Amino acid sequence: MLKKFEMENYKETATPIATGCYLDADEKGANVEQTKYRGLIGSLLYLTASRPFIMFSGCLCARYQANPKELHYMAAKRILKYLKGTIEVSLWYPSEVSLNIVGYFDSDFVHCKLDRKSTSGSCHVHGSSLIS
Repeated sequence: MLKKFEMENYKETATPIATGCYLDADEKGANVEQTKYRGLIGSLLYLTASRPFIMFSGCLCARYQANPKELHYMAAKRILKYLKGTIEVSLWYPSEVSLNIVGYFDSDFVHCKLDRKSTSGSCHVHGSSLIS
């Protein structure tokens, strides 16, 4: 994927999205080729099956597929830079852990700055390993 999007020689980043980064519609930004952007987003969303830790940032970038701007493309490329530095990271499930799955859920009302809708999230833990 790094070859496909010509990102092999880019420097790695420590996080998939910049802290304090609030992507918006950016009506005044420079346009980006939709096919190229959609291809990148599709590739990132495909990777979320094995790398769930990019789900939030990948879906955040996916919101702007209809009218992508340079800001959105740079945010999506940052996810690739992050993935380059985490190639060896994977999910690990120890065999000696019990089969209990525990779920946690959190709601945040009116936190989304774009449309003021409530946001929520959940996580599920299998023993000591996060699974979703």
